Amino acid sequence: MLAASAASIAAPVAPAYAAAPAEHIEGRLPSGAVYVMDKPVDWNGTVVLFSHGYRPAGTPLAAQNAPDDATKALLLEKGYALIGSSYATNGWAVADAVPDQLATLDVFTGRVGPARRTIAWGMSYGGLVTTAIAERHPERIDGSLSTCGLVHGGVANWNNTLDPVFALKTLLAPGSSVDLAGFPDQASAAAASGTLSTAVAGAQATPEGRARIALAAALHDIPGWNATSQPKPAPDDWNAQQANQYQALQGLLALPAFIWRQEAESRAGGNMSWNTGVDYTKMLRRSPVFKEVTELYHDAGLSLKNDLRALNRAPRISADPAAVDWMSRTSAFTGRLRKPQLDIHTTGDALVPVQTESAYRRATTAAGSSSRLRQAYVDNAGHCTFSPAEQMAALHTLEKRLSSGHWQGTDPASLNATAAGADPTTPARYIPYRPAPYPRPYDLAHPADGR
Repeated sequence: MLAASAASIAAPVAPAYAAAPAEHIEGRLPSGAVYVMDKPVDWNGTVVLFSHGYRPAGTPLAAQNAPDDATKALLLEKGYALIGSSYATNGWAVADAVPDQLATLDVFTGRVGPARRTIAWGMSYGGLVTTAIAERHPERIDGSLSTCGLVHGGVANWNNTLDPVFALKTLLAPGSSVDLAGFPDQASAAAASGTLSTAVAGAQATPEGRARIALAAALHDIPGWNATSQPKPAPDDWNAQQANQYQALQGLLALPAFIWRQEAESRAGGNMSWNTGVDYTKMLRRSPVFKEVTELYHDAGLSLKNDLRALNRAPRISADPAAVDWMSRTSAFTGRLRKPQLDIHTTGDALVPVQTESAYRRATTAAGSSSRLRQAYVDNAGHCTFSPAEQMAALHTLEKRLSSGHWQGTDPASLNATAAGADPTTPARYIPYRPAPYPRPYDLAHPADGR
C-alpha cells in the first residue's frame, strides 16, 4: 500500500500542453548574467526556477537549472521545464541574483508561454535566493523548495561565521594581531586565514588544543560527522568526532571565514558582523555538541570555565551599522510567506548547519506564516548531499501541497515512500529530527534582536 501510495504521489502531472519539440535554450540577460532553459517534449506545464549555490567572486559565470545531472534527467523525464541563470556577478550576489532569476522567468514566458505552475528551487546559497523570491515576489511563483539553504539569512550567517574564529584566536593565538573582520582587500583576508589556520593545525597535536578546537566547532554547531568520506563515529567517540570537526573548521578558515567574508564586506561597505553582548557560556550550553566539549576538556585536564571566562572577557568586535543595514535589507528574512515552502536539510551539514532551519521556523512563527512552511531532514553527512530520490520526493510533496491546499505526506515514512516511487535506485533517508535552536538568529520579524 505504501508503494502504491508513493507511486501515485510521484506520478507526473498529465501533460497540459500539446506536444512540441524539446528545446534547449541558452542566452544572456541585459545584466550580463547567462541563462539556460530545457523544455521537454511532453512538458507537464510546470517550470522549475533553479537558483544555484555560492560561487566565489572572479570565477566564470555559468548558468545552472538543476541541482545535479541525475536529478535533472529525472525532472526532464517527468516533464518539467527547467530554467536558471548565473547571477550577474559571483560572490555574495543576492542583490543581483533575485532580479536575474526573475528576468530569466520572463524570458521563458516570452519565448515558450506561461507556465501552469512555477516552483522556485534553490540549493545552499541558492536557498537564500529562493527564499528571498518567495518573501518578496510571491506573485511570481506558486511555491518554493529550499534544499540545504541559508534560510537563516545573511546577517545571522556572518555572525555565526565570526563566533568560531573569535574563539580560535582568543584561545589558540591570544597574542596574535590577526584581524577577524574589516578586511581592506583579499590579500589581508588571505594572510589572516593563513595565520589562524597554522595556529589551529598546531593545536590539533595536543589534547588541550583539540578540546579548544571542539569548543570553537560547537559555537558554529559543526557536527561530529560532517562529510561522507568520514566513517560515522560512535555517539560517545569524542576523539573521532573532534577530528571530523577539525577538518570542517580548517575548511571554514580557508574560505568562508576570511576570503568570502571580505568579498561580502566589500558589497556591504564595511563589517556586517558583531559579537558585542554575546554570552559564549550560554551559547555553548545550547549546542548539540556540548557534551563532547565537556568530555574533551575533562580528558585534557583543562578548565572549561576558565576558557569561557577568557572568551567572555576578550575584546569584542563591533559592526558597521551601515553594513548591517545593507546586509539586513538584502539578505535577512521577514518570515512572511505568502506561498507554501518546503525546506530539506541534511543533519550532518558543517557549512550551513541544520540549526538554520530553527532560525527560519522562528521567523515564520513570529510573522504568523508558519503554516505555509514545512521542514524535513535527511540522515546524511555533508552539505547538500541529497540523493536524486530525496530531492524528487521533496518536489512531489510540495506539488501535492499546491494541488490539495494542505500539507500531507511530510512525515519521514511518507517522504521515503515517495522517494522510492520516484527513483528506487538511490537512497531515501528521511528521519524524524528536530534541530536545536540556532545559536544567534537574526531576522526582520524580531527587529530589536542584536541591534
